[in-house]
Amino acid sequence: MSATYDKLVDLLVGRFAVERTEIGPDVTFRELEMDSLFLVELVLVIQSEFGVGLDEDAASPDDTVAQAAELIESRTAAAAS
Repeated sequence: MSATYDKLVDLLVGRFAVERTEIGPDVTFRELEMDSLFLVELVLVIQSEFGVGLDEDAASPDDTVAQAAELIESRTAAAAS
């Protein structure tokens, strides 16, 4: 996986106390038992850690960890251009 994916996993483990063994590219936030309030907090942390702008509703409980990493990468690339 990408460095962005790895950093996102590290954030989930370090800041949100998710077990690393539960996280995989195709695992949804719902499967990690994360509700919409958690996702708002996650988006705020992503904005701070990655320096990208995201709407509060940028992620949904049915998004996978890989989809979130791809979103971060696309926003990072857009900001760089």
